[in-house]
Amino acid sequence: MIICTKKMDYPLGHQCQRVQKQVLKVNVEKERASLLYMKALANRGSVDAVWQQMASHPQYLESFLRTQHYILHMDGPLPLQYRHYIAIMAAARHHCSYLVSLHSAQFLRVGGDPQWLQGLEAAPPRLRHLDHINKVLAHQPWLTSCSHIQALLKPGEQCWSLAELVQAVVLLAHCHALCSFVFGSGSDVDPAPLPRGSNGTPPGYCLSDAANGNANVPASLTPPSGQVTRRRQSLDSSSEMLGLKEKIQKSQEEKERREERLMQPQTPQQADMEEEEELSCSADPSRFITDPDFGYQEFARREEDHFQVFRVQDYSWEDHGFSLVNRLYSDIGHLLDDRFRSVTTLPSSHGPDLKRAIWNYIHCMLGIRYDDYDYGEVNHLLARELKLYIKAVACCPDATKSPLCPLPWAMLKPSERIHVNLLIMEARLQAELLYALRAITQYMIA
Repeated sequence: MIICTKKMDYPLGHQCQRVQKQVLKVNVEKERASLLYMKALANRGSVDAVWQQMASHPQYLESFLRTQHYILHMDGPLPLQYRHYIAIMAAARHHCSYLVSLHSAQFLRVGGDPQWLQGLEAAPPRLRHLDHINKVLAHQPWLTSCSHIQALLKPGEQCWSLAELVQAVVLLAHCHALCSFVFGSGSDVDPAPLPRGSNGTPPGYCLSDAANGNANVPASLTPPSGQVTRRRQSLDSSSEMLGLKEKIQKSQEEKERREERLMQPQTPQQADMEEEEELSCSADPSRFITDPDFGYQEFARREEDHFQVFRVQDYSWEDHGFSLVNRLYSDIGHLLDDRFRSVTTLPSSHGPDLKRAIWNYIHCMLGIRYDDYDYGEVNHLLARELKLYIKAVACCPDATKSPLCPLPWAMLKPSERIHVNLLIMEARLQAELLYALRAITQYMIA
């Protein structure tokens, strides 16, 4: 009996250790996610639904924020006003009021001309020239061709440089894909106006500043440097959380003061300032699009015979797209590659086969095929209702405001539902980039 008991005690004790490690890991992830929530609160005064959902996968959220911060705020050939206006143009193709409003506010804060927000016709000709490739990438990316690139780069007063165009294409694809996540997560509502500082800029810092080591991050929000013990890390995190909570309380008090001011008589100057802030949240997406009837058409049922299937064996992200974009737009390839890897390596109780099926199904709908994949797996692993959902979110995201079918979410945990939306976003992003970068490659070797 004693021997038997000893033999049973070891595996039970070993199992307890494994359970304790899993619990510790879960607690660390929860604390990490909470810290991201707090940083969002300190920066914006509220946790918006998009970041709140992404934060259920903290590792992915950090990768996403690094990429977005780099595209919108770090060194690059495009001025900041152009970047936010291009984001507005991209979001408008899917009538995403959330992103149009958000980037309209940021466009004004970086010194953008308010007249441009009256509509696409009020923007400079160089930006208007992006309208066609924006439309094509958003709805029928397989139409992207060398001629589109050549038209934008041809010598002239309003021509684009190759570096500028690459950044613009990355930004367009990023925002198109983000629209899919916004609608898939049910977050397409106008964000609340962001509070302004004394110099007209939002207080705090960008969501991903801490992740990027930005020197402008307030000291109270900067994580401790150097190697420290786990106990010290826990204490530092607690102190950081307390500091963030104080900032959140101050932000809430400021919000209440703004609401009180709205109830009082205003001078003309105060009214002008209020109108400027309200303008940033009332931009109509339809102002920034042309040819509104142009939309997604099923690649498999297209009438044109000269559009061939895009075979990944001939042009892939790993072997072609990554090196090209990283050469023309320094470091963005590494950031994008990290996003793709992060979303495909997130843990899932359904295993890698389901993730692979979702990814390849989206690419298939956009004309991209993998010769080494058995597409029978798609029908085997994805229920019909789930396929309809994936297709709607990936190809016609604005139509998901009124879902056509109930989703079979009972089989998925909340974090896995979000994971599906993240996979849709990243698969679509890579598909658009592959078409655009292949066209640029063809232009360069022509």
